[in-house]
Amino acid sequence: MNAVTVVESWIERPLKQFVTDAGAELALLLHPSGQVLAQHGFARAVDVMSACALAAGIHASAGELGRLLDGQPFRGLHHVGRERQIFLAEALWPRGAYIFLTVFGAESSLGLVRLYFDELVLSLAAAAPKEVAPTTPALAEHFERDLNRNLAVLFGRA
Repeated sequence: MNAVTVVESWIERPLKQFVTDAGAELALLLHPSGQVLAQHGFARAVDVMSACALAAGIHASAGELGRLLDGQPFRGLHHVGRERQIFLAEALWPRGAYIFLTVFGAESSLGLVRLYFDELVLSLAAAAPKEVAPTTPALAEHFERDLNRNLAVLFGRA
């Protein structure tokens, strides 16, 4: 699956632009609780669920490690593999903090991904509905229902 799929339509254009400009193979935008808002490149919902859980866990752990070591959370992480690289960062805009994960190959670079990530955050802030919903933590009793609804929307089952 190469299309960008989103839970909220205003996310689609900025994410498509990022994927094109940065040469991303995979991309995920998610709430820190692990609930997915948008994805690109994933073919199966179970892969999205796994990547979201890992991204949320890594983000939380890195935040705490940064606070312990430097007094402030680590905001962006980068890992180089043999064939692909991963960039994980916090995206802050008026609707709150979100996690962005992207996987890219040799045809891109960390510099390009960071540049276009900054543009993505600005584009999301500009595209977001002006009525900002209050940011509340995900409730355990609704988490699975909301996660399943978001995955159904992303994979055309809603």
